[in-house]
Amino acid sequence: MRGGEALHEALLGLSEQGGPQHTTALLGEVERAAAAAGGWEGVGRIAVGIGPGSFTGLRVGVATAKALGLSRGLPLSGVGTLDALALGLGEAAGGRQRVAVLDARRGEVAAALYGADGGLLWGPELSSPQELGARLAGLAGTALCGGSGAVRFREQLTSRAVEIPDDADSVHRVAARQICALAAGRVEDESGSLAPIYLRPPDAERWRERDSLPAAE
Repeated sequence: MRGGEALHEALLGLSEQGGPQHTTALLGEVERAAAAAGGWEGVGRIAVGIGPGSFTGLRVGVATAKALGLSRGLPLSGVGTLDALALGLGEAAGGRQRVAVLDARRGEVAAALYGADGGLLWGPELSSPQELGARLAGLAGTALCGGSGAVRFREQLTSRAVEIPDDADSVHRVAARQICALAAGRVEDESGSLAPIYLRPPDAERWRERDSLPAAE
């Protein structure tokens, strides 16, 4: 983006084999984005989503951003995925509160509530759809709710206090331009450490703890 205008944006879906394309297509798409800015000399900052999200996906994204920032001498900004989703919701919220909800798999959702002005009120938090639905039902007024979790668990989340747009509505998708918009004007991350937001431990850690139980007994 430059001056609030998206110069290039792409959404990479799954490969023909049904897997993510982090390691095969990401860097090529980054180069096309830089070319749209007139080359790397026209790029002043790198923004990256830091989650919540999948453990592997976040690690690949953050590692790629760090490597590019180091090699190009560019500052980095990490942006929460729910924050970016809420920014997109704000364009359609009409002065209402907004609820960003991601499908966290395993029957859980990652969610955060934002005020009409976009300020974070609570979250990000991990819960079951039923627990989140009960909490949202007590909101004053009607909040606009969106994201992959809102689409998957529409039945559990919809109430008099929550409106969920049609599944095909663009408000349910995290857009790169929203991540860039939030990163613009942020202070440079001088430490170079972009900490991903993990709301649960990685599977490898859980398996290690599980496998260590018999030995401990």
